[in-house]
Amino acid sequence: MITTIFFVIIGLLALAAAVVALIASQRLATFRVSRAITIAAPADRIFPLINDVRAFNTWNPYNQKDPAMKGSYSGPASGPGAHYDFESKKAGSGSFEVTQADAPSQLRMRLVMTAPFKADNVVTFTLVPQGSQTGVTWAMEGPAPFLARFMGVVFDMDKMVGKDFADGLAALKAKAEKPA
Repeated sequence: MITTIFFVIIGLLALAAAVVALIASQRLATFRVSRAITIAAPADRIFPLINDVRAFNTWNPYNQKDPAMKGSYSGPASGPGAHYDFESKKAGSGSFEVTQADAPSQLRMRLVMTAPFKADNVVTFTLVPQGSQTGVTWAMEGPAPFLARFMGVVFDMDKMVGKDFADGLAALKAKAEKPA
């Protein structure tokens, strides 16, 4: 009786894993997460808070998650080549580097994660003037290997990463709207 129950449970788990694998195999091999906010400040006031990696880290939600994060800067302070290596038990480890800066409308970064999983993604900030305000979009895109798609069936990565982006944009808004 106990062995029968055991085999039924194993069979159900295998069936569930097969269903999740089938769903994962139907998903796109790339992903994109983005969030947007409107900030009551001109783009030329907001752009330096993204372009300068030290300023970026004052509102970056991943730096806020772990006060014990270890990091080091290299290259110029801002613009292409501005680089930051980080290591954190809570936020992961890796690096990001500004690869393109078209002030004050768009900035691209390369984000390379080494832990808890490997990833090589493109991060884009787009700033669009809207009268006396600016629409700011934070987007990340990259390849979605099968394991990421499999996990994505169970865990909604868009909601998890999207929440961090929304929190970061809210912090950027607070900083940019603060009187000088």
